Amino acid sequence: MMLIGGAAGHNLRKSMAGAYGPELSKKLSQLVKMEKNLMRSMELVGRERREVARQLSIWGEECDEDVSDITDKLGVLTFEIGELEDLFIDRYDQYRVTIKSIRNIEASVQPSRDRKQKITDQIAQLKYKDPNSPKIVVLEQELVRAEAESLVAEAQLSNITREKIKSAFTYQFDALREHSEKLALIAGYGKHLLELIDDTPVTPGETREAYDGYEASKGIIQDCEDALTNWVESKAAVKPRLSVRGSRQRRTHGRGTRSRSAGEPVSLTDQDRPMRGSGVWVPADEHERHRTQGAPALDRADDDDQYEDITDDEVDRGHRRGSQRHEHDHEHGHDADRRQSSRNRNSKNIDGANGDARSHGREEEEGGATLQD
Repeated sequence: MMLIGGAAGHNLRKSMAGAYGPELSKKLSQLVKMEKNLMRSMELVGRERREVARQLSIWGEECDEDVSDITDKLGVLTFEIGELEDLFIDRYDQYRVTIKSIRNIEASVQPSRDRKQKITDQIAQLKYKDPNSPKIVVLEQELVRAEAESLVAEAQLSNITREKIKSAFTYQFDALREHSEKLALIAGYGKHLLELIDDTPVTPGETREAYDGYEASKGIIQDCEDALTNWVESKAAVKPRLSVRGSRQRRTHGRGTRSRSAGEPVSLTDQDRPMRGSGVWVPADEHERHRTQGAPALDRADDDDQYEDITDDEVDRGHRRGSQRHEHDHEHGHDADRRQSSRNRNSKNIDGANGDARSHGREEEEGGATLQD
């Protein structure tokens, strides 16, 4: 029922997007709302992951010593994955907030478009009813000023859109890369932990050799923690490589940006790529023939987006959330202490075997970390 209700809530928020906002910003408003839904889902995944880690450790308490130790350490790694997912959400929110800034610029451009269109309609109406009206000259002068204002606003929208889209997806791709690389590290160290379990079959009545992997499992956890702490992008294991064609295209599109020196005015002349040769652009003298012979279909998403207000402090919220760290939850440490005490009572020579397990838990602030629109 929870999943059904959550999906219904997501669909409702998505369908309500764009009910009252400017026409120009509706589609991007819906994208922002969908990203908010995605982040809510990711928060739920991280929370459930930490619950799974706790339950794995609890189950392992009643098992043999080797299984008990390894499941406790695996619970630590699983809990760490949940924390990484929280960190990824913080980084992902930086991407979403940057996308919202594009939406706000779109919303600010809409009034200039509306004003220009309104004056144009008034002029056309007067020319139809009273071609000699002196108001036509006044309105035409206002139209010139409105067109000049609109040109400035459109140029700002064009420049800022390109700047912000690159910044936003740089945030997202950097976060994805770091998250994926760290998950791969945890998976690798987790497999090393599994090697400490002796899965050799024993016959009925045969005694399995005493487990002596406490120090080894402790070292694996510490090595994993060090690897996660010291990870930097330059040490990433996966390196993307472009083909010759991809490299040539990248050089072609980036040439204008690199050739411009610092402080030089930005030219908007060649900013947009021409549509000739794309299969979509058709010369005017060929419209009739193109219409009779058939033209390629264009998919146009008729989205109903919502313009949502943005608070003044939201732009900095992604950076603030990235610096927040939750308090540590002592539940794993308490579980390890109970197992250690039990083993000491059984006179087994285990010196702090499970006490070393990192307490990666955090006090779940269910009311905190709320995503604000």
